[in-house]
Amino acid sequence: MLYAHLDGLRADTDSRLARTLGEVSSSPTAMTHRDAATSHYSEQLAQYGAAENGLCFGRLDFTDGTRGYIGRIGLFDADGDYEPLLMDWRAPASRPFYLATAASPDGVRRRRHIRTSQRRVTGIDDEVLDLADGAGVTSGGLVGEAALLSALNATRTGRMSDIVETIQAEQDEIIRSGLNGVLVVQGGPGTGKTAVALHRAAYLLYTYRQQLSRRGVLIVGPNATFLKYIGQVLPSLGETGVLLQTVGDLYPGVRGHRPEPDRAARIKGRIDMVDALRRAVRDRQELPDEPMVLVVEREELVLDKRIVAAAQDRARRSRRPHNEARPLFAETVVAALARQEAERLGAEFLDEGDMADIRREMAADGVVQAAINELWPELTPQELLTDLYASADRLRTALPDLDDSERALLLRSPRLGWTAADAPLLDEAAELLGVDDRAERAAAERRRRDEHDYAQGVLDILQMEDDADPDILTAYDLIDAGRLAERHDDEDHRTAAERAAADRSWTFGHVIVDEAQELSAMAWRVLMRRCPTRSMTLVGDVAQTGDLAGTDTWADILAPYVEDRWRQTELTVNYRTPAEVMAVAAKVLAELGTGLTPPSSVRETGVQPWAKVVAEVDLPGTVAKLAARAEPGTLAVIVPAAMVEEIGRAVLAEVPDAAVGERPELESRVVVLTVRQSKGLEFDGVLVVAPAAIVAESERGPNDLYVALTRATQWVGVVTATDLPAALTGLA
Repeated sequence: MLYAHLDGLRADTDSRLARTLGEVSSSPTAMTHRDAATSHYSEQLAQYGAAENGLCFGRLDFTDGTRGYIGRIGLFDADGDYEPLLMDWRAPASRPFYLATAASPDGVRRRRHIRTSQRRVTGIDDEVLDLADGAGVTSGGLVGEAALLSALNATRTGRMSDIVETIQAEQDEIIRSGLNGVLVVQGGPGTGKTAVALHRAAYLLYTYRQQLSRRGVLIVGPNATFLKYIGQVLPSLGETGVLLQTVGDLYPGVRGHRPEPDRAARIKGRIDMVDALRRAVRDRQELPDEPMVLVVEREELVLDKRIVAAAQDRARRSRRPHNEARPLFAETVVAALARQEAERLGAEFLDEGDMADIRREMAADGVVQAAINELWPELTPQELLTDLYASADRLRTALPDLDDSERALLLRSPRLGWTAADAPLLDEAAELLGVDDRAERAAAERRRRDEHDYAQGVLDILQMEDDADPDILTAYDLIDAGRLAERHDDEDHRTAAERAAADRSWTFGHVIVDEAQELSAMAWRVLMRRCPTRSMTLVGDVAQTGDLAGTDTWADILAPYVEDRWRQTELTVNYRTPAEVMAVAAKVLAELGTGLTPPSSVRETGVQPWAKVVAEVDLPGTVAKLAARAEPGTLAVIVPAAMVEEIGRAVLAEVPDAAVGERPELESRVVVLTVRQSKGLEFDGVLVVAPAAIVAESERGPNDLYVALTRATQWVGVVTATDLPAALTGLA
């Protein structure tokens, strides 16, 4: 019956969409209505399609004899008295499905978990919560244990799936936490941090639809591979208006994906870069050592240090950003040159009108404009950073506290692309530079006046009809020229996410950051500008910090922005990593000295982690053969960054359809990638290659090893040509 109802809704919406698309009208108002309706119906069809698989996954039997069905969307009986046929998993009435226990049944007698494949029921599991019922079936603290373990043991596909059918109580509490304030979710590997964050986004959009649909939700992930991995989760939950970006995407028009040395990224991520960029901007405000002689209309005018210093002082005292202060600088320079010209012509014979003419002509002169551009150029953030990176002298001025070897890490050719660490610097530079938009605003005002005058003319023509009945209302009586002109404005039909992606000044209704411990101090400045309300959800694990610019404590991140006004919760159950693997990873965690307790695994696989030591010359071939013989399911071969190409070639020779390196195709059965590229991902099996080299190639090497070991859902193997790190010496 539910699918029949869904099919009816889909057919009705499809028909409405077809009729809307068939409407033909040249009226701007009608076209605007058609575009809005088309967007609405298309979004509805997308939601119905997303709900198709696993439409209904649960049933609650209450002690009062009533029952309710839980699903991906809400369905109501429109033919009757609008009774709910299916409750949306996010609705308050659905909470007992995730929270009810035998000790606190919340009016629930029986909870049923329904497993489906397309429209076919493949399994049913019942939990009897009313112990007086007799044959009670309860689980050891897990909601829907059979359904949960079935999902955990399923073979991975290279794409993350939603967990609406198996949300646990501790996860549900976080998902449904209030919108306001900063919520930090600390959780070890496999605790479902990412799933919780995504489902929280879906819940917030459902609960605060009116508020968030206007401003949108931003989700920031660690890399492009991760965003591809999670890309289908929110659409499967019926939510498409969310912007997913990496830190390198945060500056519109820039894709900061070029790799760079970790030490260079750490320098760029320091909060000291705020002052460095200020110095870089000030360095572009030139003060000439020698007077500049300008030939204007075949007459020589002198622009000396005193004039320029006075102009700089006036511009800086305005406290406007560089580009917005530039008109004040130019105005002062032009006034000084105009006075020189007036002295030559005879100032005593000139009135204010004459002086205004001289200043206007001076400002338009190409030679004067060139001098102003040289002394106080109009800059884009890209120009500022490109020129800074290309000049050892400018780097020395901006970063005087660094030594030559550190500054050399930043010196590069202007032709190279941007890195992830550059995006926050571009955003900071945009704040310091500002935009002189006087010309654009003047043009917009002229267009507005022209449209108003045209609309007034239309109304005047309508009013001029000689045979008009004075007792009948006309358009002239119902609308004025201003409102008529506004109705003909072109409306922006892009989604909030699409508009936000193109607008650096956009502020979001909520921001979610995954792997939040990896972000630099400069990246946090960008995100705080994007979310002035500080409505944020930060998920991560400080024990997994791999980026040199990352953090060891949440307080270090948040204190500059919200002091101690933030709340933290913790996920303690490991759903992904088997107990056998987690026992090994726990030894690495203990050596990190974080004081964190490893999460408790909910299952065992019976497969112990193992190690294989081979000769160095045999390492690539051995890894490739092991990858080819791996059990069915996905396999990640996690290698040191310096070995990606070598191991990748060997694996491709044995497994031609494997994927290697940056942004791999996760649908491939075998993937060769670095620890950084594996962040947030999971695979059935993991081969960790040369763990000692992984530890050695970064100051946070032990953290990286901890990450590598905890990507597996079934088994872990280690292959090395050298001694194992101390924490792994007990492997069979």
